Amino acid sequence: MTATPRKVLVIGSGPIVIGQAAEFDYAGTQACKSLREEGVMTVLVNSNPATIMTDADIADRVYIEPLTVAVVERIIERERPDGLLPTLGGQTGLNLAVELEEAGILEKFDVRLLGSTIETIKKAEDRELFREMLINIDEPVPPSRIVSNIEDANSALQEIGLPLVIRPAYTLGGTGGGIAESLDEFQDVVRGGIAASPIHQVLIEKSVVGWKELEYEVMRDRSDNCITICNMENIDPMGVHTGDSIVVAPSQTLSDNDYQMLRTASLKIIRELGIEGGCNVQFALAPGDVVGDTLPDKGVEGKGYYVIEVNPRVSRSSALASKATGYPIARVAAKIAVGKTLDEIPNAVTEKTVAAFEPALDYCVVKIPRWPFDKFPGGDRTLGTQMKATGEVMAIDRTFEAAFQKAVRSLEITNRSILWEDPCWVEDGKSVLETIPIGPTDQRLWALLAALRRKVSPEEVSRRTGVDPWFTRAFLRITSMEQRLLSEAMTENLMFDAKRLGFPDDRIAVLSDRSTEEVRKLRQGYGLRPVYKMVDTCAAEFEAETPYFYSTYEEENEAEPLLGPKSIVIGSGPIRIGQGIEFDYCSVHAAWALQEEGLSSVMVNSNPETVSTDFDTSDRLYFEPLDEESLRDILENEGVPNKNGLKDIPTSIVQFGGQTAINLSQSLDAAGLPILGSSALSIDTASDRHLFEEFLARVNIPNPPGSTVGDLEQALKVAQEVGYPVLVRPSYVLGGRAMEIVQNASELARYMNSAFEAGGGRRVLIDKYFEGREVEVDAVCDGDTVLIPGIMEHVERAGVHSGDSMAIYPGLTLSNQEIDTIIDYTTRIGKELDVKGLMNIQYVVVGGPAYRSPGTAVLTAQETQVFVIEVNPRSSRTIPFISKITGVPMVKLAVKAMLGQKLNALGYEGGLWAKQDLVGVKAPVFSMSKLAGVDTFLGPEMKSTGEVMGIDKDFESAAAKALMASNMMLPQNGSILISVSDVDKADSVTLIKDLASVGYKFFATEGTASVINGLDLAVVMVPKRLDGGGPNVVDIINNGTVDAVVNTVTGDREVMQDGFHIRRAAVDRRIPCFTSLDTARAAVESLTKGGTNYNVLTVQEYLNPL
Repeated sequence: MTATPRKVLVIGSGPIVIGQAAEFDYAGTQACKSLREEGVMTVLVNSNPATIMTDADIADRVYIEPLTVAVVERIIERERPDGLLPTLGGQTGLNLAVELEEAGILEKFDVRLLGSTIETIKKAEDRELFREMLINIDEPVPPSRIVSNIEDANSALQEIGLPLVIRPAYTLGGTGGGIAESLDEFQDVVRGGIAASPIHQVLIEKSVVGWKELEYEVMRDRSDNCITICNMENIDPMGVHTGDSIVVAPSQTLSDNDYQMLRTASLKIIRELGIEGGCNVQFALAPGDVVGDTLPDKGVEGKGYYVIEVNPRVSRSSALASKATGYPIARVAAKIAVGKTLDEIPNAVTEKTVAAFEPALDYCVVKIPRWPFDKFPGGDRTLGTQMKATGEVMAIDRTFEAAFQKAVRSLEITNRSILWEDPCWVEDGKSVLETIPIGPTDQRLWALLAALRRKVSPEEVSRRTGVDPWFTRAFLRITSMEQRLLSEAMTENLMFDAKRLGFPDDRIAVLSDRSTEEVRKLRQGYGLRPVYKMVDTCAAEFEAETPYFYSTYEEENEAEPLLGPKSIVIGSGPIRIGQGIEFDYCSVHAAWALQEEGLSSVMVNSNPETVSTDFDTSDRLYFEPLDEESLRDILENEGVPNKNGLKDIPTSIVQFGGQTAINLSQSLDAAGLPILGSSALSIDTASDRHLFEEFLARVNIPNPPGSTVGDLEQALKVAQEVGYPVLVRPSYVLGGRAMEIVQNASELARYMNSAFEAGGGRRVLIDKYFEGREVEVDAVCDGDTVLIPGIMEHVERAGVHSGDSMAIYPGLTLSNQEIDTIIDYTTRIGKELDVKGLMNIQYVVVGGPAYRSPGTAVLTAQETQVFVIEVNPRSSRTIPFISKITGVPMVKLAVKAMLGQKLNALGYEGGLWAKQDLVGVKAPVFSMSKLAGVDTFLGPEMKSTGEVMGIDKDFESAAAKALMASNMMLPQNGSILISVSDVDKADSVTLIKDLASVGYKFFATEGTASVINGLDLAVVMVPKRLDGGGPNVVDIINNGTVDAVVNTVTGDREVMQDGFHIRRAAVDRRIPCFTSLDTARAAVESLTKGGTNYNVLTVQEYLNPL
């Protein structure tokens, strides 16, 4: 037996991107705890500050540093770990482990790879080696060829024939892959796939689109004990990435023979690979007759199944399988990695069985992806082998239909219930199936229901879509119940039947022509209340010690109310653009803070990827949709009867679940349910643009001139009065939803409708757009004292959403007068709003130069004015960043303040916390390469999916690290394409000179080229037109001539469209593309002024230098 390692380096997965979300924070956090239980010292490296795993007390030594070979080598040299665990860091962790091995670093420092050997990783990730292994163990693979150039690809095309699937090696979420049904598609996808693969290799295989897709989550230890944890069935057939598929666990349509056949194959594969830990195996299975008859070979060939791929690591599916079964996969995998066997590891849920027991499920789980197309309506909505979803929701119930309806409720898409249909789907004179988009898009589930409502048979829907008839018949049961609710008189039996099928009160209300509150009272009058059942890994065979619950309409309630003081923490739901992992971080810390104060914490959330939905984060977990009905039912269930025969309802915390929880504050208050912390009135005053405008006028704090409006006529009038450009701002929205900088009246008319819709019909603020410097603060308030841990300054000027801006701590270019004004306004707002807990305020500083270099800031007394842009009466996405960079535990202090404690008594004075002797830079990370048709230019509506942090002793080094971690760092020398708008040309001169000083070669469009020529610098002028003779701007990006692009835009929509092709080409080529001159200047400064001479230290060493 190999000795247990003394010290292990755990690699995190970096920023949230499409294909790699919060599941790896959950996995890494669980693994670090698990290793500590075994007496192993843990060292963690990750670049993402918005994670629980990067908290100081999760690992023994925490590095928030870029995930590059150079940085990790320095950490290994400092720490001398004897083990490296990369299998909990997603594709990032695996790829980094392979690079460290190939660079000879692991051998040099005698570091052993844990969980999976390099040979295992290569065998599973390298398409050729994987195919050879499967053939050797007699497991079926689709006819395929591995190629690394376009000539070999064309040869494979002749041999196998279209349609074909292209799968790049060593990529994440299907990046660079796709399905080719025509010659042109084939050429495009192969080129993109070869570029996306780190080893420039793609697998070209026969398309099995239309076959069923199944996944098995399996586990193996060093003694060759193997178990199946869960099998999962994709409702969408092969052809849609599993991350974009609706998934059901356990499988619903397999015969026992099929189930056992695939289970045997999964165990055979994990044994052959020699994985010690968890592994995910994906299969294509021949469909039944209804779908099979539509396929070229009737869907029957050879053994009737193919092995598609294996993830030799913890994956998105592992997180889903963990939450679906209650089996803590990452925890067990970490223990196996350091030598434990399954029969030696106790099951932490039951505390009576061991990890070698296979979980049993007596319920149905449904996962639905959360796509970003409400943000990007112009993007390509077609789903294929390249993942597009930013997150997912999970729901549990006793029937598939009920779990499915709960999952739809959990998606939180504005104005889109299960009854939603696009009016464009019905056209006179055309058949239903001609107009309803039942193909693979993000709207498919609504389209299938729309077709069934119009009397298309389930079998016909299955033939057209490849969705198994078992599911289409279940969908028919939902639409049939809709008809009953529309046509029958309401009775107790009808209500019960509807609730058993998962119909929420508000949909029953719409269908039965009542108000939602009337339906709730009627239902409760019938004695129909949900009961709560336990997820315990063993289908109630053993009593669970740390259970979590789901609601259903049955008899026995297994969740008796927790006794003693407690509070409900409302989570943040699915990860989406604007509401990411930062809010899960806050929810988890809120649960821990309650426990520290002697209260039980009750978590409610619907996201299976997160730490908040881990079985041991809170005292009790409800896996439920975050809507009014669900929350009120949970609060009533947790109510404890008092002497008066009524129930004492616990308080709810709404400040940590992002906009989701804030939006619930008003309905909970209207129902008379208590909220902990800031009152519903305070929240409404800050969130409603009209009330907030009145509030600022009352307390005499300036905001940009403007007014709230209720219709287009008023909007046009206000815009005329304040002068264009103006900013359109709806109320109660997330991530700048439907916010726009508008240049003229025709644009204003175009955007107002979406602004009113996004704000739920509330008044919309039209205010003057000031192009100043944006500044942001998070503050903790106790009603009397307002503590500001730090002031953050944005690199980009106002007009770029704060979530898409680079933020610097401390504000390096702010004058003392500006800082004093910000402290004064923040303190007054906190006190006047009577905030108890957290708030976030965004300011714009108008006056002085548009750009001040953070690295060489010279503060002069200038006439500037500070305006308040907005106040968020909740935690913000910068809470983890500012907490980690200052050492102030903001969420913990906020919870204590909510419970009535005073900051002064806790040792914190009001005002600005002492400045740390360091610089932190938060940089956004985008997933644009996954979203065809989406423009990357930065504006007031947020587009980034995640963030990274650079921390060091000076700005240049911190910025360089943030840029490295976000893949936006410029190479030491190279070529750059510059195409800037006329208004930016004067500002671009410094940037051009700095680049010339380090030997950069310039390519530019006509106007910008003349500026560079005027500076006596060599430049190649490149035509912007795409239809003339080459090479044009897109050609020089695609052929690798340039290493980076600077392309700024004005408000002119036509000019913006010209630049679209430049920006898309840069994204598809995966080279840095700067659409803000400010970001580009910061990047150039970090390159030219010594930013590459950075430190590599733990967070604690930066905060407390010796």
